[in-house]
Amino acid sequence: MSLFHSFLSTRQCHSEIMFASSLLCTFFQRSCGLYQFVFLVVAVIADGSLDKTALTDDVGSEEDLYEDFRSSSHRYGHPGGGGEQLAINELISDGSVVYAEALWDHVTMDDQELGFKAGDVIEVMDATNKEWWWGRILDSEGWFPASFVRLRVNQDEPMEDYPLKVEGGKEDESSSGTRRFGMGQTTKDQMRTNVINEIISTERDYIKHLKDICEGYIKQCRKRADMFTEEQLKTIFGNIEDIYRCQKKFVKALEKKFNKDHPHLSEVGSCFLEYQTEFQIYSEYCNNHPNACMELSRLTKVNKYVYFFEACRLLQKMIDISLDGFLLTPVQKICKYPLQLAELLKYTNPQHRDFKDVEAALNAMKNVARLINERKRRLENIDKIAQWQSSIEDWEGEDVLVRSSELIYSGELAKISHPQAKSQQRMFFLFDHQLVCCKKDLLRRDILYYKSRINMDDMEILDVEDGKDKDFNISVKNAFKLHCRDTEEVHIFCAKKPEQKQRWLKAFENERRQVQLDQETGFSITEVQKKQAMLNASKQHHTGKPKAVTRPYYDFLMRQKHPTLPTTLPQQQVFMLAEPKRKPSNFWQNISRLTPFRK
Repeated sequence: MSLFHSFLSTRQCHSEIMFASSLLCTFFQRSCGLYQFVFLVVAVIADGSLDKTALTDDVGSEEDLYEDFRSSSHRYGHPGGGGEQLAINELISDGSVVYAEALWDHVTMDDQELGFKAGDVIEVMDATNKEWWWGRILDSEGWFPASFVRLRVNQDEPMEDYPLKVEGGKEDESSSGTRRFGMGQTTKDQMRTNVINEIISTERDYIKHLKDICEGYIKQCRKRADMFTEEQLKTIFGNIEDIYRCQKKFVKALEKKFNKDHPHLSEVGSCFLEYQTEFQIYSEYCNNHPNACMELSRLTKVNKYVYFFEACRLLQKMIDISLDGFLLTPVQKICKYPLQLAELLKYTNPQHRDFKDVEAALNAMKNVARLINERKRRLENIDKIAQWQSSIEDWEGEDVLVRSSELIYSGELAKISHPQAKSQQRMFFLFDHQLVCCKKDLLRRDILYYKSRINMDDMEILDVEDGKDKDFNISVKNAFKLHCRDTEEVHIFCAKKPEQKQRWLKAFENERRQVQLDQETGFSITEVQKKQAMLNASKQHHTGKPKAVTRPYYDFLMRQKHPTLPTTLPQQQVFMLAEPKRKPSNFWQNISRLTPFRK
């Protein structure tokens, strides 16, 4: 597979250079103005000098010509998504079973999609589409994003937890231990050799990707101070230069441990252990990645940036992947390590000198990936929180996202804030750092009104025994208190059942634990992310459209491109894939609950 990738990359880069030349000639024949424009973009990258007016957008023919070029069928690589994808489809058409492993969790938003968790094995049944593949897990089939998976290294060896084909009550002989590798008998050492070779070859490919980004894009962007500020470059590329420096040292350490004559004897586990702390820099990169996607999306609405990035790619002899595709690579890479190490451990004998190190390395890289996945999940949550706030009537004060990024728990409680005061039934939403209090509408119970909030950073939680409370001089049941250390302000809350009270007490513990963890790991939501989430929520709210669950980070990973689905898919199913699933209206259910209007 790695040799095939190398061959494909070399061939593709050569074809792109030839195509770039023919592209300029073709444009010259059709429009001297556009020829001059593209030539100047290429020239400015070479020497870094060009009058600013040469890159101003023009109305009319140039834009039309560029769109013709973008939509042209004369593409660099294979129209089906490259040689690897063609090879996959040939294997499938020949009757071979192709397996892929999930890099990330895929939470389905449509009944036509296939859901899975990181590490799950998917049988790939159709890979004709470049971005969406059709696959199967157990009895479930559906579409899934191709960028969320990696093909298994040892296709001939079934996963231990993957169901084997059974016919007539007997295991299929093709899935037994008699499988062959090439012309010889498959051995555990050969399987380990395959995994070691994949780790080394993919690491070398990855280094080239990082080098291309740093030298092909960042270096050229810095020459154009009139187009990019340092702040913009920091937003787009994050700390990828730090990652490049770290990975260069890591790949050197791997190659020192690589046994060329007997790859299965290589002891690479210690390398991962040595660099496990350095790998935490990926957390910063992944946290910034949504910002990079938003900034790129904004810039590429202007033609001069589109031309510029494409010229950078061609001059660096990079394969036909857009800049946002290259910037996704580090996110995929750090999530791929645990899968590679798990597979390596599977084919490493306990007596092997590398066994303990590989086992420890797997746990270490799982922790790194877990931290990154958690941050990704938190970033997805901020849009949901913004949408929730936009649905609350009479909102006052700062936005929830100013201080919070996680909903810990919610439920209904009776609240008493002052002695001799009446008990008020309210809905409470516990976020990190704050507790938001809302009141239900008397008729429309699904409508909430904002009432108040409590700063949890100043509060102490006190369990209250059933009986008469000395502070409030009232009898309480299933109660607890929130006591402010600074102002001595006290709130008492009563749950309907003892188990509800215990869940709230546990939730308050989780809230403090989450705050402490965020401080230790340095997790925070940027101002840009907060503003964008609130802006998206307000647009959705004011247009009066039905609210739907959104996946902003998921859309960024898919590079905001609508998938070109196979023509065999019914049109109605295409519509279902293209639109997010909307929540069913509960209007009539609410009407039926309004007892005062019943006859």
